[in-house]
Amino acid sequence: MRLRLKTVFYPLVVKDVERLTDDSAAITFTVPEDLAQGFAFAAGQCLTIRRGEERRSYSICAPVGTSPRIGVREVAGGALSGWLAREVRPGDIVEALPPSGGFTPDLTAAANHVLIAAGSGITPMMSIAASVLAADDKSTVTLLYGNRRSATVMFADEVADLKDAYPTRMRIIHVLSREPQEVELHSGRLDRDRLAKLLPATVDVATVDHWWLCGPLGMTTDAAGALAALGVDADRIHRELFWIGDDPPAETVHVDPAVDGASVTVSLDGRSSTFTLPAGTAVLDGAQRVRPDLPFACKGGVCGTCRAKVTQGAAVMRRNYALEEYEVKAGYILTCQALPSTDEITVDYDA
Repeated sequence: MRLRLKTVFYPLVVKDVERLTDDSAAITFTVPEDLAQGFAFAAGQCLTIRRGEERRSYSICAPVGTSPRIGVREVAGGALSGWLAREVRPGDIVEALPPSGGFTPDLTAAANHVLIAAGSGITPMMSIAASVLAADDKSTVTLLYGNRRSATVMFADEVADLKDAYPTRMRIIHVLSREPQEVELHSGRLDRDRLAKLLPATVDVATVDHWWLCGPLGMTTDAAGALAALGVDADRIHRELFWIGDDPPAETVHVDPAVDGASVTVSLDGRSSTFTLPAGTAVLDGAQRVRPDLPFACKGGVCGTCRAKVTQGAAVMRRNYALEEYEVKAGYILTCQALPSTDEITVDYDA
């Protein structure tokens, strides 16, 4: 059973830094022995990294059971990405929250997985692919990986090595938008039209158990639309979004709070705090005044770090790009986007 650590930042030692492309790197951490169980991760999870007041979430790219390793692509003006990709060296100390995230496959049952990634969206796919292939000799993986040019492909050698290790159970399709390839379908963007043609030509859609999508908003939206048009059930489609830029994606749901103010109780690490939340204020923003230890990263409804469960009352979210439908139906919210819709609400980060 995994030991649950408190939701605080812990110091990890940088074990290795590997240059992947001109603007990206993979960073492996050494976890102290007393934290090893708490930092045991599931395939597809992420680490939230902190430097000063800034924090960002980065997906883990390693197989389960190994040292945590993240993939980082440098973003122009990025608060952490440039530091991580270019300045961090072995022996440095980096602060990280324990692994989190629900973009994770079930490794206990054999399944046919299709992974659709673009750019740095490959990072969690590396963990998912390696982990599911190692877990069951009947599982299969097909990876559709979109990039601009071959020189910008993160983990190019590792993807090829994984294919070599499982030649009969893994298939890779590289799609390049700014570099021609021999197969016309493999040249261009992974948009809805291309996916509508590429997917049936690549896999037997009806036999795929799980579809995993990770990349920018446009790609993941187009992929989900193409799959829906092909008759794929929504509960077989799993999506994780990354966004690059100063502004998060536009709000998709605009709501007016149903109450002028609400009594909010938040529970984290077994301790509860109650406060009054002003109307129009997100749960996380209000709760941080009394609980500065609450987990968060992007505050844009994208990373899912602030996920918690409503155990009493109700709330509505302004936007949601991190939780799957079954999680929302089970009562989970992104506290950075949630506005109470009842006079009293209890939110449990430990649930």
